[in-house]
Amino acid sequence: MKIILTGATGMVGNGVLRILLKRDDIQEVLSISRRPSGISNPKLKEILHEDFCDLSAIAHEMKGYDAVLFCLGISSVGISKDRYFQITHTLTMHFAETFKKENPEGRFCYISGAGTDSNEKGSGWAAVKGKTENDLIKLLGNNAYNFRPAFMKPVAGQDFVNRWYAYFSWMDAIFKPLFPNYFGTVEEVANSMANVAQKGYSSQVLEGKDISITAKNI
Repeated sequence: MKIILTGATGMVGNGVLRILLKRDDIQEVLSISRRPSGISNPKLKEILHEDFCDLSAIAHEMKGYDAVLFCLGISSVGISKDRYFQITHTLTMHFAETFKKENPEGRFCYISGAGTDSNEKGSGWAAVKGKTENDLIKLLGNNAYNFRPAFMKPVAGQDFVNRWYAYFSWMDAIFKPLFPNYFGTVEEVANSMANVAQKGYSSQVLEGKDISITAKNI
């Protein structure tokens, strides 16, 4: 597969990138980001682009790819509701629309989050994420997949990790059997997204248990 990845300088995206580059079934990864990932690999091509709401200058670079793994995101803490909506929904939808024009049958795998509200009630982050998921499905039909991880143990050696994760990574092994929807690893998310991008899945919304199942389907 040839994959487009966003968010390579974020905690999830950086870990996903590292796992993708190790997989034999991944021919090429095109990272589209505002900053370089700091990773050098023959499979990796990077495009640095500042304005994700205007992709006209790089749209042609997306042609010929099988799927997008969209790992770009931001916390709702400390920013206005309008700004959060713009980054979480407007930016994501514009990227998906641009990708679809270049690759009509391409799949779009979107990192959402545990607790997302599919009913879009209220104006908080969960409703915005829910609207984004729903609108991606409306736009892309069966080619849209939404992933809802919660706590994720980082990939060993990855960059751009929130400091507090180092103090809580040990909880994954203990609590995952009890709360499978809320504990997992970035490696599982990466493999799940790649496998679903290649083979599809019975549900277009993947909770933690679905992520664990599809991560093993290599």
